Amino acid sequence: MFQQTDRMSGRAWGMLLVLCGAIFLEGVDVSMMGVALPSIQAELAMSTGELQWVVSAYVLGYGGFMLMGGRAADLLGRRRMFLFWLAVFLVFSGLGGFAGEGWILILSRLVKGIAAAFLTPAGLSIITTSFPEGKLRNKALLVYAGTAAAGFSLGLVVGGLLTSISWRWVFFAPVLMTAAILVAAVALVPRDERSDRPAQGFDFAGAISVTGAVLLLVFAVERAAHVGWAQTLLLLAASLALLAAFVAIERRSRSPLVRLGIFRSGALVRANLGAILFSGSFFAFQFIAVLYLQQLRGWSPLQTGLALLAIGIDAVLAPTLTPWLVNRFGNVRVIFGGLLLALLAYVLFQPIGLDWTYAAMFPTMILLGTAFALVYGPLTIAATDGIAEEEQGLAGGLLNTSFQFGAGLGLAAVTAVSLTATGGDVSPQGVLDGFRVALIVPVVAAALGALVIAPGLRRSKTPIEQHA
Repeated sequence: MFQQTDRMSGRAWGMLLVLCGAIFLEGVDVSMMGVALPSIQAELAMSTGELQWVVSAYVLGYGGFMLMGGRAADLLGRRRMFLFWLAVFLVFSGLGGFAGEGWILILSRLVKGIAAAFLTPAGLSIITTSFPEGKLRNKALLVYAGTAAAGFSLGLVVGGLLTSISWRWVFFAPVLMTAAILVAAVALVPRDERSDRPAQGFDFAGAISVTGAVLLLVFAVERAAHVGWAQTLLLLAASLALLAAFVAIERRSRSPLVRLGIFRSGALVRANLGAILFSGSFFAFQFIAVLYLQQLRGWSPLQTGLALLAIGIDAVLAPTLTPWLVNRFGNVRVIFGGLLLALLAYVLFQPIGLDWTYAAMFPTMILLGTAFALVYGPLTIAATDGIAEEEQGLAGGLLNTSFQFGAGLGLAAVTAVSLTATGGDVSPQGVLDGFRVALIVPVVAAALGALVIAPGLRRSKTPIEQHA
């Protein structure tokens, strides 16, 4: 651990930059993919249903193994897990770049999502265990979080630039970045101390059952547009059976993946439901917006990335405006306001037409970026408020899992609605009508999110200093 001072040493900065590089890479990778989807669909002849799995496979692998990733870092060593899964991320990013068929691409995205699920908690825990609690750790975490937001925002433009050359560079560029980070990490990330590892086991059964339950749930929603109600209900029943198995496993496990008693916290439950709905609405909107701009309007990937760049205002507002608002009004009120802004943003995009100007789209983009800044950070406070110190990591892991699962569900839902509404009409007007109906999904999700958060408004006034 670095010593408690007001300044970081050169080695501390070097280690922090390596970890920031990894979280920047994760943010860039997610946002670049959204811009590249139409080009991927055209070259690999993928259906819209198959295309959404290029994104869903990543977020489900990420969300499904996030809790297991944090436990692996504690038990097997943070540095070891960070380096190993960074190498896996590199290999499968390269595999995706060489993919000649859609299933290979989806497989590579799934494994990359799993790798990110182990990388992210390992990197974060390296920071929290290397820097002493106080100003130094807070500074490191603020730099880390800001880098993640910047990665997502810049990835929209970088993805457009790379896709204008070839969508395959959206996979090859991360290979180069990952290789550089891996070399630096070997030299700068400190070795693990054996005393940091508790003598407890893995809850493999719990991880497999809960991941399977969510995968089947998303698959059921996605397939609802292609199969009858009987098959859809069968998939839903299988999902519920696995979820019941997960609950039974956690009750009997000596070292459960999730201690079920944590869900007695109403604030935690509301925060996680809000995260699922907000994330689902955002990824559903982005998916339809990218297809609309490139397939119907004929915009280039670069133009699309620049159009969505306004959403990146969250990288500026999150560390400046949001803390002041939380201190003044309380985190739950800020979350509620952010969800209302998101709802307004989606409603304003509803009248899209074949000749819409960017000036008509811009209010949605800027409002959505502001909403992201108001919701994302304060949800972390709400999800960990009142949770015991020894379960803060679990609470944070649950929230990150909710964000990823929400993204997968949102993508599946918006794809199913779009395909059903289009009804096989591939004319520009038919596709546009399908997009308009599909855009109801983010509207409904944001509205439900606000309703879920609303009960906590009466006791939301908590100064941010109490959560620092």
